[in-house]
Amino acid sequence: MTNPIPLRTTAAPTNIAALRCPNMFAIASGKGGVGKTWFAITLCHALAKRGKNVLLFDGDLGLANVDIQLGLTPEKDLGSVIDGKTSLPDAVTRYEEGKFDILAGHSGSGSLATLSTQKVSDLRNNLIGLAKNYDFVAVDLGAGVDRAVRQMAGPAAITYVLLTDEPTSLTDAYAFIKLSRAANPQADMRVIVNMATNIKEGQNTYETIRKACESFLQYTPALTGIIRRDAKVRDAIRAQTPLLVRSPNSDAANDVTAIAEHMLV
Repeated sequence: MTNPIPLRTTAAPTNIAALRCPNMFAIASGKGGVGKTWFAITLCHALAKRGKNVLLFDGDLGLANVDIQLGLTPEKDLGSVIDGKTSLPDAVTRYEEGKFDILAGHSGSGSLATLSTQKVSDLRNNLIGLAKNYDFVAVDLGAGVDRAVRQMAGPAAITYVLLTDEPTSLTDAYAFIKLSRAANPQADMRVIVNMATNIKEGQNTYETIRKACESFLQYTPALTGIIRRDAKVRDAIRAQTPLLVRSPNSDAANDVTAIAEHMLV
């Protein structure tokens, strides 16, 4: 049987031993450009609107843009935490409009991959400790499948893999699932299809990744949701305003809200 998703050569999996944190979830993509950070912001906002105490951790240190998308200028960020200038709790910024907290990354500071294994481990463990103060902690992972990204995803009870119908997105999403499951066979990986033309096309995209995972990994990642392509998303990002504020009744807003409600069942 031919592989429906062309595989890229990847390094041998690194074993990850991490304490599972039941209220933490990670958002991964494998590749950039699929709307991962926008989705993380919108999902956290949707959960906060339902009365949940939420923290969004921007784990994409080198290309951090949670604060940029929201028009924030935090006084402290993860760069100062990594440099030892401040503690993780002290770096938390309150986003009042969305009623949730943010741990901003630090653009240009280098990616997680440039940090030592010990520093990534310390950051991860401190985040687990901080998670006790929240109902949900969302970890917006950096794009890619390297060790540090998977190490930060390790404690998450669930990892949502965001993908689109682009071949490179499917390839990298498959690679992320493969390496994550190899490092932690108990990892709960779930798929969210973004920028789908319609629900049927989104389901077709999910079927592609599902068949690949079942055929080659003997694993079936569940489908959590489908987010329709919506011009209102770009408008909100350009305006540095959350979609649930600018266009709360748009298709994409409704789709993300449905995912948040599914998480609360």
